[in-house]
Amino acid sequence: MALTVSGLTKRFGSNVAVDNLSFSMQEPGVYGLIGTNGAGKTTTIRMILDMLPIDAGEARWEGKPVAKSGVRFGYMPEERGIYMKTKVLEQLVYYGQLRGLGKREAARAARAWLRRLGVAEYETVIAERLSKGNQQKIQLISTLIHDPQLLFLDEPFSGLDPLNTQLFHDLLQEMAAGGKFVILSSHQMSTVEEYCREITLLHKGRALLQGNLKRIKAGYGHTRLLLEGAEETYKMARDGGLTQLETRADGAVFALPEENADQLCERLLQRMLAAGLMPLKFVLSEPTLHEIFIEKVAGEAGKGGAAA
Repeated sequence: MALTVSGLTKRFGSNVAVDNLSFSMQEPGVYGLIGTNGAGKTTTIRMILDMLPIDAGEARWEGKPVAKSGVRFGYMPEERGIYMKTKVLEQLVYYGQLRGLGKREAARAARAWLRRLGVAEYETVIAERLSKGNQQKIQLISTLIHDPQLLFLDEPFSGLDPLNTQLFHDLLQEMAAGGKFVILSSHQMSTVEEYCREITLLHKGRALLQGNLKRIKAGYGHTRLLLEGAEETYKMARDGGLTQLETRADGAVFALPEENADQLCERLLQRMLAAGLMPLKFVLSEPTLHEIFIEKVAGEAGKGGAAA
């Protein structure tokens, strides 16, 4: 099984929302579709799922054009949509039937998911009486109830408290390990780094960066130093020519030059030890996806064109 997107293009009047976008997902796991608000992520998903007409290009699943009638997919949109005046189990059974399940089969699957997500007690409660987090669980169940092969999750962690965030994280890991193909649309870079092997960074409808995330980060080299210690250690790093990027609860982050970073850090550490300063942390690392994202998008600042 594989999802292949080729030359996908969408225009709204003179505005090019998605511009000749291509990517593929050849094996199960989680693929990251990232970008700022308005980058074209949701438009891309809706074209792939045949919910918006495509102006150019195509999306194929298992070599065939993607169509609602031919692919068992699940879609959790960023704009949550459950029936607020309808009882939980009643609407989940309805969603299951829409996705091809029989009524009994849908009820059985819905109850299993309600138990799994810890909301079985609410099956006869109308949705508007639930907390926002529990409403989001119902939305997720409606997405998963028919056991889809291909999943599109648009900002699934938005608005969740830490406990529900962890629950959704565990489910995402389980789906990836269980052979599902998951397209995760998000602007939460830490979440993307945790799960996604492959990414596409969209900006104004165009792909700025694509490929294997580990290889992308490795290509930048060790350009960050996390240092924790006394204030004198930070001053010594600054005096040694390093630029302090930020101060965090666990120390300070410094930018390293692309050339000779390892040797520079070795000399810096030797000077600290010679001065009797023992840093609690002295960690060389690649830039985070967040930092790469900021760099790439900032580099595009001032260029024309906007995405919907």
